[in-house]
Amino acid sequence: MPNALLEIVRHHTDTHPGVSPLATAVDGLYMLRSDHEKLPSHLIFKPALCVVVQGAKWTIFGDRRFDYRAGQALVVSVEMPAFSRVAEASPTEPYLGVIIEFDLKIMSEVLEELDVPPEVVGHVGQGVFVTDFDGPLADCVLRMVRLLDTPKAIPMIAPMIMREIYYWLLTGPHGGEIAKIALASSHTHRVINAIYTLRDQFKETLRIEDLAAIAQLSASAFHRQFKALTSMTPLQYQKQLRLLEARHLLAAGAANVETAALQVGYESPSQFSREYARMFGAPPRRDIAALRSHLRTGT
Repeated sequence: MPNALLEIVRHHTDTHPGVSPLATAVDGLYMLRSDHEKLPSHLIFKPALCVVVQGAKWTIFGDRRFDYRAGQALVVSVEMPAFSRVAEASPTEPYLGVIIEFDLKIMSEVLEELDVPPEVVGHVGQGVFVTDFDGPLADCVLRMVRLLDTPKAIPMIAPMIMREIYYWLLTGPHGGEIAKIALASSHTHRVINAIYTLRDQFKETLRIEDLAAIAQLSASAFHRQFKALTSMTPLQYQKQLRLLEARHLLAAGAANVETAALQVGYESPSQFSREYARMFGAPPRRDIAALRSHLRTGT
């Protein structure tokens, strides 16, 4: 099974050299490839199953680091900024991965249909974990990737395979955590709603009280549960979103340092530059020059 998935992912990524992530004809299915170990990069993870087919990777959410390698998968339950690195890859054995984004509506439907739903504890747990990738779950991912060879079957078969994936996740060792993603009435879901509000309004002035009201919690309880779920405080979450968006604007040439700072919500360009350098390791202009050089040369 692992060899079959490795072969088909390698085949598809061979036909699109240099493209990673590689979007596919299956909505929400992406393939990753890197022929070399990479420098750490900042990105935003969406709720998804992130499977390592070959090689190894680590990802940091807030103050928690997760290492995962071939035979394992990272499960992300809420959209979060992160710091990630391909830690094991070479031209002969490249890092290969498959990402399957979650459809929370279908996941909720599968949860409701279970005869014995997983036990969901009341407190908010961490919104990300690593699990072994084997058995029926691995078979589902293999069949999903194989659908790319029969595109006419995708609209009919892909949704059914997705339901299988949710079934095995919900009935597996982390079923309770997966169920929290889908339960609209859970405390976790209300905190997630507040997180999405913060995500959509990250340029605005942060008021913990407003976010806590969305989560139907006191400010102190919301702060505690937010950090339990994302491994960072609301302010850290907002700051990372702002700086990631600013870096995107600068790299695209859509703004200079001063206007990028204002566009993402900073009132002080000097404060923006300090926090930017702290996150990306260099001041904005130097970081963007290095980033563009890297993109041109591939080094």
